[in-house]
Amino acid sequence: MQNVILTQKEGYTVVQMNRGKVNAINRDMVRELRQVFASLEKDPGVKGVILSGQPHYFSAGLDLIELFQYNKGEITSFFTDFGALYLELVQFKKPFISAITGHSPAGGCVLAVTSDNRYMAEGDKYVIGLNEVAVNIQISQNLTEIYAFWMGNGRASRYIMEGKLLSGKEALAAGLVDELVPLESVVDRAEQQMKKYLQADQEILVNTKYKVRKHLLDKLDLKAENALKEASELWWKPDIRAKMEAYVDSFSSKKK
Repeated sequence: MQNVILTQKEGYTVVQMNRGKVNAINRDMVRELRQVFASLEKDPGVKGVILSGQPHYFSAGLDLIELFQYNKGEITSFFTDFGALYLELVQFKKPFISAITGHSPAGGCVLAVTSDNRYMAEGDKYVIGLNEVAVNIQISQNLTEIYAFWMGNGRASRYIMEGKLLSGKEALAAGLVDELVPLESVVDRAEQQMKKYLQADQEILVNTKYKVRKHLLDKLDLKAENALKEASELWWKPDIRAKMEAYVDSFSSKKK
């Protein structure tokens, strides 16, 4: 594994995203995460999973600089895989917690909202949210459903339409995150909650998780090829490509 680090604990596993300092999501990271979570779900010795990031960044979202270079086949494959990852995580049967170690916009938020609990690093500089509208990426119906699952229909609708990024305090007030803790304690707090889950009968816990999510799951389109089909098609719209190119050029210039 090049983009994730696995740490085995007693009864659970910590999966740390490890792709550069901002954990920008590309094709390889998506495929590794799919492989890891599929393996952990099948492993009877693993009763829960914690997903974490690097200090200051859970994930900055999609690696638009790399994705901009993909051809049509590659971008279609990427969005299909990313939609499949979302569906696999939202249906993950075992307790699943996100330790949000900093910024978590767009694609980072997509990963985080699939989990049962989200503990986020405190600090006004860190943000989280589905700001796809603001970065010219088509959001899927599946994502709107899970945002509403956590925050309610009205608030989720307003925030998605605005492409709003929330501070930790705003996310806490909206119900998007469970608790704000010091950066150095985020993973520890997630582990504390995971250990509570592991005290319960695992069959009852898995059954209960399914029951509390059933209304959400019933609303989802579970065909991965449909999940982000619009996103892959609109990616090639000329004015969107022009805006992406300007972003890539701007970001590349800053790095020089």
